Amino acid sequence: MTLGPAPFCSPATAAPVPPTTTPVTDHCPHRIDTPPPVDESEVVAPGDPTPTPLAVPETPVGGEQLAACGVVADPAVGPIPPALTSAGWLVADLDTGEVIAAKDPHGRYRPASTIKVLLALVALDELDLDTVITPTAEEWSTEGDSCGMGPGGRYTNRDLLTGLVMVSGNDCANALARQLGGVDTALDKMNERAHALGALDTRAASPSGLDAPGMSSSPYDLALIFREAMHDSTFRSMIGMREYRFPGYPRRPDVPGDTDHPAYQMHTSNQLLLEGYPGMIGGKTGYTDDARKTYVGVTERSGRQIMVVEMFGLTVGTNSYWDQTKALFDYGFRAPEGVTVGDLVTPPQAAAEASATTTVVPSPTAAPRTVTATGTGTDEPTRWSVRLLIGLVAALVSVLLLLVAMRLFSRR
Repeated sequence: MTLGPAPFCSPATAAPVPPTTTPVTDHCPHRIDTPPPVDESEVVAPGDPTPTPLAVPETPVGGEQLAACGVVADPAVGPIPPALTSAGWLVADLDTGEVIAAKDPHGRYRPASTIKVLLALVALDELDLDTVITPTAEEWSTEGDSCGMGPGGRYTNRDLLTGLVMVSGNDCANALARQLGGVDTALDKMNERAHALGALDTRAASPSGLDAPGMSSSPYDLALIFREAMHDSTFRSMIGMREYRFPGYPRRPDVPGDTDHPAYQMHTSNQLLLEGYPGMIGGKTGYTDDARKTYVGVTERSGRQIMVVEMFGLTVGTNSYWDQTKALFDYGFRAPEGVTVGDLVTPPQAAAEASATTTVVPSPTAAPRTVTATGTGTDEPTRWSVRLLIGLVAALVSVLLLLVAMRLFSRR
C-alpha cells in the first residue's frame, strides 16, 4: 500500500490511453459504503469486529439537493469541466459556506491523507506546540510518506503538525496520536470532532489516512472539516507554507559508518502552491491504492475564497489531476455569488440537525440505494409521495368494501 502525493505527477512519456471517462454515480453506488478495496489493507484482524456501515441520515446534511448522487449544479453557471476523473467532488464558497456545485457530495469514499486535517484540528485543540518529543521506533519507521523523523531526534509539536499538513508525514501523525492518548483514543477524538461538525459520512480508522477497516468520508464532509480548520490561524499558516526546515537526528550507532542527519528543507506536496497557481492559499493531498487520489484546498481571488474537494480520482495520460483541480477552481470563480445548491453547516447547525434528524441504519450487507435522476433527484420518497400512496391504498380498500356490500345486498 502507498500513501502520498507522488502519484499526482504524470510521466513525461505516458503511453496512449483511451479518452477520460467520468465515473457514473447517478445510481448511488457509494451511498452506504466505500468502493471495494483493491488490496488486503482493510482485512479485519482475527478476533476484531467487522465495522458496520455508518448510518445514513434520512435528511441529507446541507440540503435536499445534496441527496443526489450525480452532478448537482446550476446550469446558469455554464458547463461542468470535462474529463473529471473523480467519482465525487465539491466546489464551495469558503466564507459563505454555499455549495456551488457537487458530484455525489455524500458518497462515501476513503479520504487517504486528507483525514490528517481532522487530526490536526484535534491536535491544535489539545497539544502545546512547543512541547518536545522523541519518537518511538514504531513512529519513525511508519510506512508511506514520512517527514524524516529518526531515533534520538527531538521535535516540537509545531514541527510535527507542519510536517503533517505539508508533506503528509505518517510518522508525524502517529507521534501526534500517541500524545493524544494513543491511536484508539486519538481516533475516538477525531470521530467525535467530525460528528460535532456534521460530518456524518466520516469515520477515521487510522490517524494517518492509511487504509484501514471502516475508513470513510465524503466530499461534503471533507469540505466541512477543511473549512473548520481554515478558521484556525495556525493551521492556515502551516497549510500555506511552501517550505519548512525540519529537524534532523543524531547518527545511528546500529548503522555502520552512519553520520549525523542534519535538518533539511522540507517542501509542500501541494503542487499548486509550489508552482504559484494564482491565489492558492493551501491544500491537502492524499493517495492510497484503495482511495486513489484525494484533495481539498482553497484559492482566493478578488477577496473571494473558493474551496475544491476531490475524491477517488486519477491522472489519466496527459489529463493531470492537478489540471482537473484547476478547472474546478476556475468553475467556482465563474459562478456568481449567491449561486448555491446547498450549504456547509456550522457546528451549531449540525447539533440542531442531529437532534431533529432520524437516521437509516444499514445492515452490513445492505445493497446500495438508487435514484432515478441526477440534479435534485433523491432516492428517498418525499412526504407527499408517501401520503399519496397511502391515500390510493385507502381509496382502493373503500371501493372493494363497497362492492362486497352491494353484492351481499343484491343476494337479499
